[in-house]
Amino acid sequence: MKSQIAKATNSGKKIPFHSVLAYASTDCAGNLLYTTVTTFILYYFTDVFGLAVAAAGKILLAARILDAFDAPVWGFIIDHTHSKYGQSRPFWLWMSIPFAIFFILMFMSPNLSATGKFWWGLITYLLFGICYTGVGTPISSILPNLSNDVDERMKLNSTRSIGGMIGYFITATFTLSFVQFFGHNPQSGWRNTAIILGVIAVCLLMYAFFDTHEINKPKKGISIISSIKAAKSNWPWFILVLVFIFYWLGNASRTSVVVYYTQYKLGVKDFASILNALVMFQIIGMVAIPFLVKKFRRTYILMAGMFLAAFGQILIFFTGHSLVGLSIAWAIASVGTGISVTLPFAMLADTVDYGEWKNGIRASGFLTAIGSSFAIKMGSGLGGWAPSVLLAHAGYKANAVQNAATLSAIKFSISWLPAIFFIIGGLLILLNLKFEKQDKEIK
Repeated sequence: MKSQIAKATNSGKKIPFHSVLAYASTDCAGNLLYTTVTTFILYYFTDVFGLAVAAAGKILLAARILDAFDAPVWGFIIDHTHSKYGQSRPFWLWMSIPFAIFFILMFMSPNLSATGKFWWGLITYLLFGICYTGVGTPISSILPNLSNDVDERMKLNSTRSIGGMIGYFITATFTLSFVQFFGHNPQSGWRNTAIILGVIAVCLLMYAFFDTHEINKPKKGISIISSIKAAKSNWPWFILVLVFIFYWLGNASRTSVVVYYTQYKLGVKDFASILNALVMFQIIGMVAIPFLVKKFRRTYILMAGMFLAAFGQILIFFTGHSLVGLSIAWAIASVGTGISVTLPFAMLADTVDYGEWKNGIRASGFLTAIGSSFAIKMGSGLGGWAPSVLLAHAGYKANAVQNAATLSAIKFSISWLPAIFFIIGGLLILLNLKFEKQDKEIK
């Protein structure tokens, strides 16, 4: 079925809402699965699958670094793709099922030796990450090709982020409840939950495939050399990649220890679901972006989002055992992360325009692959690994009473560690200001 996106854009009309929803369903599908992994995989590996925390940390680090470098490969593939379905869109058809399959296999909990579990976790985690890039990269690379209008791009991106937020909310808030409901033990609960989420994700990606259409389709594929040349002197792109890496470093370090913090530090494990639900406050930041960009430069808005996220995380350090105080601090940080996770995707589309203006090459696949998938994987991989190192060094033992050093490491990992990453990212984005002032000339 052919979408009305092309017709609407070419005629100067707004993109129909059902097509905007179709685009939003891509991020919803991606977050249903990817958020489950980034939020719970360290806890699942240690407390359910039975891996030592040091071994689980090695898996997170090794797999994320290895598959982070598949992002440029996917970018090259997309830039070189020329099909009747478009350049980016067909990958939702081709990659959705492998994406779901490796997600399910990761949570199968086979009865293996310690070595066997390590390799099972590493291989399934790595292959899932590769498939996620195959699904996630087109979400960003297709945006500059869905519309040439800046306002329509911003609307598409904000709605896409809200779709992603819904996917995040469902899995982050209810996964622990799903595990209890769908299984007679933790192993079967995680396995059955993974199957259900995997099927839903495939259906959402199929909806996106059938109701989106690209208007800026190249007449032929772009060579690898040409794709790389699009990054030459593209300083806004380089800056944005660094900023996004630091965002994901902060986000992953804070979310990966939520269950540890509520279970071992506060003694109320189920409160992790409440905190994950409060991430819905990100929608405030996401919805505010289209209004804020009309009054302020995007650089300042992104900086403010990063600093607000850092402020919320620092507040957590001082909340003690107050669940109300913790909730307020987490909600404040979530408003900041809502801005920080959404705006870079729209700004990436602008760097594609900048690359074409600067070098005469429109390499949306390569530039957005590095700017989104590579940054997400590198940042979330290192961000998830860093707390595991701190916990292992402090003497963490699964399902046991933790010593004072371990509790301090958990508290630092959920407060100061992500705040430091957010602050660095907020300072780096200021380097983009002089390039943003060239927007009118580029357009």
